[in-house]
Amino acid sequence: MPKQYDLEERTFQFAKKISLYIKKFSRTISNTEYGKQVVRASGSVGANYIEANEALSKKDFIMRIKICRKEAKESAYWL
Repeated sequence: MPKQYDLEERTFQFAKKISLYIKKFSRTISNTEYGKQVVRASGSVGANYIEANEALSKKDFIMRIKICRKEAKESAYWL
């Protein structure tokens, strides 16, 4: 049975789609800088989610999930 919420795959696809979306923009200085920021933040969502799944304690897990949420909000900001 497939996982109902495969967040590891979904966060990976999110970062991948952001990267492809950014490539469509014209190459201006501001687009380049904002693009770097959103690519970094979107990739960090998935990376931190993987870290959360390897957490050593419940407290560690919660902290890493909060970081995921923070990076997702940052991604939305840069978009």
